[in-house]
This record gives sequence, C-alpha cells and structure tokens, in this order.
Amino acid sequence: MRAAIELTRFPWIRPLVTAYGQDFPSVATLYAGDPADPAAWRETIARVQRAPRGRAALAAILDRQLASRDAPPEARASAARLDDADTVAIVTGQQAGAFGGPLYTLLKAVTAVQLARRITDEYGVAAVPVFWVDSEDHDWDEVKTARVLDHAFELRDVSLPDADGAGTHPVATLRLDARVGDAVAALGAHLPPTEFTAEVLSALRRCYRPGMTVSSAFAGWIDHLLGRHGLVVFDAADPAAKPLVTPLFTQELDQPCRTAKLATEAGEAMAALGHQPQVTPSEDAVALFYLDASGRHAIRKQDGRYLVGDRSRTAEEMREEAAAHPERFSPNVLLRPLVQDRLFPTVCYVAGPSELAYQGQLRGIYREFGVEFPMLYSRATATLLDSGALRFLERYDVPFEALHAQDESALNRLLERQLPPTVEQALEDTDQRMAERARAMKDAVVTIDPTLGGAVDTTLERMRDTLKTLHAKIIQATKRKDETLRRQFTRTRTLAFPSGHPQERVLSVTFFVNRYGAALCDALLDGLPLDTDKHYILRL
Repeated sequence: MRAAIELTRFPWIRPLVTAYGQDFPSVATLYAGDPADPAAWRETIARVQRAPRGRAALAAILDRQLASRDAPPEARASAARLDDADTVAIVTGQQAGAFGGPLYTLLKAVTAVQLARRITDEYGVAAVPVFWVDSEDHDWDEVKTARVLDHAFELRDVSLPDADGAGTHPVATLRLDARVGDAVAALGAHLPPTEFTAEVLSALRRCYRPGMTVSSAFAGWIDHLLGRHGLVVFDAADPAAKPLVTPLFTQELDQPCRTAKLATEAGEAMAALGHQPQVTPSEDAVALFYLDASGRHAIRKQDGRYLVGDRSRTAEEMREEAAAHPERFSPNVLLRPLVQDRLFPTVCYVAGPSELAYQGQLRGIYREFGVEFPMLYSRATATLLDSGALRFLERYDVPFEALHAQDESALNRLLERQLPPTVEQALEDTDQRMAERARAMKDAVVTIDPTLGGAVDTTLERMRDTLKTLHAKIIQATKRKDETLRRQFTRTRTLAFPSGHPQERVLSVTFFVNRYGAALCDALLDGLPLDTDKHYILRL
C-alpha cells in the first residue's frame, strides 16, 4: 500500500457512503448495526444462527454447481460447511460481467474473503465467503464488454458475441457459441504480452467455451481466481434453489405493492436524513419478474389483477403458479437481497456504494417478510498502479484525484511548476508594473478629461490579455520541450482514470490478472486493508 486517501476527497463518492463509515449514528435507523461495533456482530450472528433455513438442500445445490464447474476443493469444502447450523455467511455479489467484469468485482470478492476470515478469528464462528452471481439480470449491454489497456495504453473494448435472447432473457439462459473463441482471441490480441498471458488465456478458454452459459463462464472464472481461498460462487438462477424461497414469492403476490410502498417510505426517511434514495418504485410495482420463453417481464398490479408484460392475469392464477413453479419467477432489486438471505445465513453483505444506498431502504421489507436483516460492510476501493506511475506521482507531488479531470488543467499546473522561477517572477513583476503605471496614468489623465479613466482601464486589460497570451505560449513551449513529462502524465492518468472514470469501474479484472498473474489475488488478500473507509493506492 502506497497511500490511503480520504473518500471525501473524491467528488464521485456519495455522502451516504462516508456517513456510513465515519458517522454511523447519523444513519443508524436505516441499517442493522454498526460494523465497527463488536456487540452488533455478536447480536447479528446469534439472530442468523437461530433462523431456520434449508441448509442441507442449499449445501447440495452448491456442491452440484461447484462440481459442474470443477471448482477448487477449498470452495467445495467451504460450501459443505454451510450445512452446519452454526455456520454463517459473508456474502457479496455482482452481475456476470464479461471476463470477470470490472476490477471492483474482484475487490468485492476479496473483501468478502478477508471479512470472513476476520469474523472467524474474532468471534469463533465458521464464516464462509459467498459470491452471488446475479445471473437473472437481463441487461446485456451492461455485462457483455470488457475494457483493457493495450501495449500503447489505448483503451480497448472486447465484447462477447450476442447470443440468442440477449437483452430480453436472463444472462443465465444465454449460451456461448463458437464465436466466443474469437472474443478470447481478440482479448489476447489487445492485452500487453506478459509472462502470464498464455496461462490467463488458457484459463479463460476453459471457462468461456461454446455451450457454457454467460453466467457459468463468469462463475468459473471467479472460481479460478478465488476458489482456492474458500470463496463459494453461487449462480442465483439455479431453478433448484427457487423452492427454498417460494414463500417469499407467494407473500409478495398476496400483498401486492406492499414492498414498493415500504421502500418508498424508507426512501423518504433517507431523504429526511439528507441522503438521496437509490430506488423510487412505482406504486403499482410488484417486486417480482415473470420468466417465460419470450424473456423476463415486469409484473404490475392493475385493477385488482396482475399485468405481466401485456397479459392480464388474476391474483389467484399468479399465486398458484408461483407456488407450483417458483422457477418461473425472479426477484427484482428490492426482493433479491431477501431471497439471498433466506437461502444463506448471511450476517453481513459486502456492498458497493449503490447497494449500500438501496439496502438502506430495505429494513422494513426484511421485517415484513420475516427475514433476518444482515449488517453491511463497504467493499474495498483501490487503484492498482505500477512503479512508473507511482514514481511520477511521488516525484512531481501530483495529488491523485487531480488526475480525474480529462482536460489539461492538472498538466498545465504541473508544467507551470517546471518553469524557471525567473520566468514566473518576471511575468508577475511585469503585471504589477503595468498596474502601477496604469494607476499613475489614470490619476493624471482624469484631470484633463474624466472620461479617459475608462480608456486607461481598457488599455490595461488589453495589455494583461497580451501578457496572458505570452504566458500561454511559454507553457506551450514548455510542453513541447518536455514531451517526456507529458507522456508520463498521460500514461499515469490513463491507468488511474481511464476515460475519466475510476480505474476500478472501467478496467477488466482480466487486465490485472494478465499483468500480475493469479498471485494478484494473494497479494490483494494480504496487502489490501480491510478498513474500507479510505481509497487505497497499491503497487503490485
């Protein structure tokens, strides 16, 4: 770790995140407990251990999933421990992003593994890290593309081929065809060659191969990276898991729009505390989707009936179908966490910023459905820099967040500092002398004609504009003279903020695995602090 930066220095960090980490009492009414309070952990662990759930059935589902992907034995051993009534889970999750998704996906998983280890050590309870693959999501455009930097530090996009049903069907149903080999080859062509490239591409070809679903390929890649550290990767679209949460589906249909109403009320309470609600559901929204051969459809309540897509059905028909065929239903963003925490003995969810916000609207919904409300822990946030980028930042004392701007303001300030002091001093002296002489001239001419005072002011402004133009020309000459500095700046900015966004939100997990090898995960687990109220700059 080379630096720990206060989150408040970053304009994109929402105030709720910093309040949760640094002033928990101000938002305590929205959440289950303060993750900095040992008593909150002990109480939550006890609550979750007491709650009944289908542990044996879940353990069997997990074992089958992991075996089908040939997951590491450490992951299968972790999954088996969930059959024990005293075992708890530290859960995180994400959509099935192409080739592992952005770096923050890995950071979430690493945080979950680290936190599970801490809870096991500090509270004497077996805590299993779980990664929930949100495979029933159907937003194909959001997950199909991986972004990497090539050898010239140009940002490159590599997309998975569009499968039949892409954009309308859950990604768990989208099967990769022979074209996926071309996508892996394109990724390999863009990745800068390293000693790890051949191994990385070989592992990706094992996961992303014809016949695999998009979600199972993603899950297999996360297995490969972190399964040996005991991470259990769960594909949430598994039909075998749906009977374990059927009561949640039927209750949602028995009390239509109740969940949306509770979320709206919680959003109002959040707003009263000064924070923007994450979810504003419509009054007729039901917190379920319906799945059929044509895709995933929202469900709405209309005139005492349910509107599924453009079909109208009775409440009794919908409830009976949910009870008999729960695999035809899928929770939306409000009900999904409850499904997750009914299946798993979740004492804590490792959340990203948006998840932290919408989870703050769910406390009343958990109570309504009788599901134990877990604690939340913010995921790690970090930037991985190489030695060249770090040397540049340290040598020139450039504030890390100054790289965020995509104009040349930070570069110009840096270049100005490289000017000989005599040049800057001469420019300042010239400006001061012009101002002094202009004042003397103005005092003299107004005695002749008072209207000439304005002409003197105008003349001074023109002279100052000319001086500014000269200053800009000097800066441009400095830029031309020191192209090395410009290249170093641009390279560092591109690595830290590709396309003007934080690295962790843009660059693919695979980009970093290609740079550092599978040992990247070991390094993050050992070197990334678990205190997640700061942004960490890491050198690997």
